[in-house]
Formats: sequence, structure tokens, C-alpha cells
Amino acid sequence: MELTEFAERVLMGTTLEEKLMLCPKSVTDERPGKAIILPDQPGRPKELIMAPRDERAAFPGLRHLEKDEERGKLLHFLANHELLATELMALVLLKFPNAPKEFRMGVFETLKEEQAHTLMYMRRMRDCGMHFGEMPVNDYFWRMVSPMEQPIDFVTRLSLTFEQANLDFSKHYAGLFREVGDTSTANVLEKIYLDEIEHVGHGLKWFKMWKNEKLSDWDAYKGQLKFPLIPAKAKGVAPFNALGRIEAGLDADFIRQLEASEGSRGRTPTVHVFNANAEGYALAQSKGKSYTPKKAELALDRDLEMLPMTWARKDDVVLVRQLPSLEHLAYLRDAGLQQPEWVRRDQSILDRKLAGMRPWAWAPDASTLLKPYADITSDKLGAYWREPLDVTLFSKEIGRQLLHLAQPHEQCYRCETLAEVKTTVAKIGGDVLMKAPFASAGRGHRKFICQEGWVETVERWVVNTLSACDYLIVEPYFDRVLDFSSQYEVRPDGSVKHIGMTRVMNDAAGRFLGSIVHPKWSVGLDANISQWLFREAKVMEVYRYELPKILQQFTQEYGYVGPLGIDSFVYRDGDGELHLRQIVEVNVRHTMGRVALELLKANQGTAGYYQIVRKSKLTSSLETWLTACNQGIEKPSIAYGSVVLNDPKLADEFYAVWHGRKTWSEIETLLP
Repeated sequence: MELTEFAERVLMGTTLEEKLMLCPKSVTDERPGKAIILPDQPGRPKELIMAPRDERAAFPGLRHLEKDEERGKLLHFLANHELLATELMALVLLKFPNAPKEFRMGVFETLKEEQAHTLMYMRRMRDCGMHFGEMPVNDYFWRMVSPMEQPIDFVTRLSLTFEQANLDFSKHYAGLFREVGDTSTANVLEKIYLDEIEHVGHGLKWFKMWKNEKLSDWDAYKGQLKFPLIPAKAKGVAPFNALGRIEAGLDADFIRQLEASEGSRGRTPTVHVFNANAEGYALAQSKGKSYTPKKAELALDRDLEMLPMTWARKDDVVLVRQLPSLEHLAYLRDAGLQQPEWVRRDQSILDRKLAGMRPWAWAPDASTLLKPYADITSDKLGAYWREPLDVTLFSKEIGRQLLHLAQPHEQCYRCETLAEVKTTVAKIGGDVLMKAPFASAGRGHRKFICQEGWVETVERWVVNTLSACDYLIVEPYFDRVLDFSSQYEVRPDGSVKHIGMTRVMNDAAGRFLGSIVHPKWSVGLDANISQWLFREAKVMEVYRYELPKILQQFTQEYGYVGPLGIDSFVYRDGDGELHLRQIVEVNVRHTMGRVALELLKANQGTAGYYQIVRKSKLTSSLETWLTACNQGIEKPSIAYGSVVLNDPKLADEFYAVWHGRKTWSEIETLLP
């Protein structure tokens, strides 16, 4: 029999007997013929015609494998996968008649094994009381592989992606079936596992021959895949089986890269990006100037660009300048932190459909970076591309306006000239805090000490800041006893959801150091302050119910959707009485407090301290400091231990560190 004749029968046969009939021993490839036109579907008996996507059967779970019915459903899925692989191998023989003879005969041998796999699954299905065709079958493998344009597409998509994933599936499922006493199915899966090692090896051999020899196997593999196929599809939703890949011939670098890779397995991803200098870019654009971050600002933006992983979902994409190292990704994985797909900013993802966009802030830099993806982003989530937010939303003026809505009696002034600043300082009649309107994390603040008067350095700072920003925010300098933040999400329908509250740690100059999070955010507070907050200030009523109403009016005016944070504090007056400053600043963006709350969620809501550590402030190496933080903790994790979130090898100045703990007393030992 000619190989082409055999392949036609397998591909276009309309009965299982035709498709799975074993080939005569004597097969020749002397008349391969012309390339066929791709059919919409392979030939199938009526009951196995691939169903529309909305009629697919859900993949069965693995919780009840001791039941014949559940085992039968799973075997039905696996049998369809093997049948599809058989048909795709027949297709490659018919679509590429001029491919090397050795390759074609290798595919032929593999095809016969796929036929055998299908028959083995069908027999086990019947033993479980199910017949092939009782459930709808999907066409996913066919849609992903059949449009192949050259033989290297076939080995990349089928051999090195779907068959490689089966190195995880078949080995893991064999163990599960053996655990429930189904040794017959376990034996089938173990036989298939050994065959798959050979199948991956066959594909790898030809992939190496056809790929660009200047590229590593990994880089060539990534470049050959077309979305929605991504490297993560070459891993089964099962324990990663490195040994099977070694036996198939994959090199150590390929295996490490694949193990670390993540990406969407079906859900349309949202793309995220960290842009910490939003205020600077917004101010510069409003004045028609370009913005060049200072050294520390640039370091913050670059060092912490992995932070979106704390709120991104596993299927999402995070854009970064430098890809984190495989060692650090393995470290985070071992610590229990799920990973998104990491993509360099200079790499295009225009071949995808995006569910939405979530930058740290919708400032000019983020809008410019994300604009190329505007046309491929859905508008269903309300997280579509937008022009930069109005510059006012990045200023402290917003906090001043909202404070006066919430607490009209609180002193907070906008001053546009040196004379206005001096008049306002005299009106306040005590120590004063002056704030540059476009600065974050406590930067751009200057304290005026009343007894010292208008010293030259203070006046020069005021004049320079007014020249750069047009105005200052001036308010009394308060004796603060507690700093905290409240985090919100503004939904597409305009409603404002309260996410949670954190306690904020600042240094003596008011610069952000970290956030303390606990399901009961007031845990650890002085008893008198805690009692006053809940009984007198009614703090939860204010932040859960009253302020969202004010925020809703404000955000609808600007058409804003996304994250938002409010900084607040408690202070004592000269008589020792406590007062609540409901709004100090409004951050129309993600915040470090939101990062901390997302990490609290990841560690299952026990307790935690999220900290920004400056490399230059450490008196020892990072490793020594972490060891001290983790004293008594055998295997540090997000749930319990101190973990560095960003890649230390790429950090110039800043480390983002999460300390997950079980009790407040453990958190207290870590605080400055």
C-alpha cells in the first residue's frame, strides 16, 4: 500500500474501522502525489463529528475516578485527543508530500502508535460502560495544528507542544488511576507515556534540523509558535515532569525555561504594566515638556516593575523591561506565588485579543506604551485603552477638594504665590507642612517650623516649587499617631467598591516604608486609639459607606474606572485630643497599599508586612538580612515567611519584600 493511500483512509474515513484499521506491513512512499487542500474537518462517523464550541462537554474533574462513569468520561476525552493526533499525522503526510522521506516514515510509525492508543482508550471506555461518541468532542487540536504551513509547524505544535504536555498528563494520570485501583487504565497510560517520549524525541530531531541554527532550541520554539499557542501549552495541568523531557532529548535550558513559563490557557488575558513616575510624566505633559526621571525615581520604576504580578491573574500578561531570571521565578513559584506571563516591553503582542489593560496609573507614559493594543482590547471589562488622565487627578489638589467635601472644617489650602504661602502660614499660626502637588510616597514635602521663621532655604524651596508646579498645598503640621490607607475599585458602572484598609509605615520625613495588613486592620493599635476610632470616629462607616458616595460623584465626573487609594491619618491636637483626617491624599491609580492587600489575599488572610527596602540602607547583604527575617522558618513562603518579590539580580536600589506571618506579635518584631 502507498503511504498516501493509507493517510487518505485515516484522514477522510467516516468509520472508526477505516480510521483505526492497522496498515499492512508493506508500505511504500514512491507516489506521494500533490499536496491536498486543508479540509474543514477530518472525516468522522456522525457521532464523533466535532461539535461547535458552545456544545462542548466540560472536561471532567479528577475527584471521583473511583466511579466507572467518571473514569469513562475522562477516557472519552483522552480517546478523542489520540484520534485527533492520528488524523493530524495523516494530514501532515498529505499536506507536505515533498517532506524528507525519513520524516514521513517517522510520522507513519508514530501514527500507527496513535491508532493503538485510541483503541486502548476505547476498550477501557467500554469496560466503564461508555462508548466512543456518547459525549460531544472538541476540535481544539485540529484548529491549532491543521493550519500548519510547513513541516516545522507540525513538529512545533503537535510534537513539542501537545505531545510534550502529555508527558505530564499521562504520567500523572497513570498514578491517579493506580491509586483508585484501576490498574488496567494505569497500564495503558504508562504505555502511552513511554510512546510519547519517543514521539517528542522524533519531533525534536526534525525541529533541530529545520530551525534557525543561530537560535537556541528555546528561542526558536518560542518564535515558531503562533498565538494562541504559547510555551505554557507544552505543560500539562499536572506536576511538571522534567525527567520525561530529558529522556525525550530536550536540553536543560529548554526544560528550565518551559517550567518557568506561564500564560493564558484559554482566558483572554489582561495586560499590566508598572509606571511608578506617573505624577512626573503628567506634570511634564501638562507643561508641554518631556520628563526625565531622577536616578532614584528611575530605579524605583525599573526595580519594582514585577509588582503587577500581585494583582494580575495567572493567565494575564505583565510587560517588563527585563525578564526576571529563571532562578527568581522558580523561587517565587516555590514560595507559592502564581506567575503571569512575562513579556518584554519591546516585544509585540499584537497577535492576541486582550481582555483589558491595567497600568499602575493612566499617565502619559502608560498611555503611549499601551496605545498599540487599543484595537485588540475588548471593551467588556471597562479596562480599555484611554488617553492620559487629567493632570489634576495626579495632584494633591484632588485630596484637598475631597477633604473639604468630607470635612469642611479641616484646614488645607492651595497657594499660588509666595505671598499667599506666607499669608496662609501666618493664618495657621504654627508649624506648617508644605507639599509639592505632584509628588508621591512622601516626596516633595517641606516642614516650616514657626519659631525659625522664613529661613533662606525654605523660601528658596517654595519659590522653586511654585515655578515648577504653579501652586503648593499648605496645611498645619500635625502630631500624627496613626497613618493608614483605604483601597477602592471604581467599577465600569460607576459604583465604588471598598477593597480594604492597611496601616502605613513612614519614615521621619513622611516617606513610605511599608504597609501592615491584617484581616482586622486595627490589630496591634493602642487600645485607646482603637476604641476612639471605632466608637467616636466611626472609622468603618466613614470608609466603607460615606467616602465611596463622594468618590462615586468625583470619578464619574472624570470617567475614571480602576483602582484608587485614599491616605488618611489620626492626630492629636495641643490638648491631647484625637482627630481623624479623613482624606490626606487621593491616589487615582494602584498603590502600595493595594499591593499589600493583594498579598494578604495570596497568603490566605493571616497577617503581613509589605516593605520597600533600599539596598543602600541595608547594613548587611540581602541574603543575610533575609535569613535573619526568616529565623525559625524552615521554608519561607508567601503564607509564612519573608520573600523578595522583585528579582534581586536586576535591582539597582529597591527590594519589594513581603513578610507573611500568622500573628500580630510576629509582625511587630519586623517593624522599624
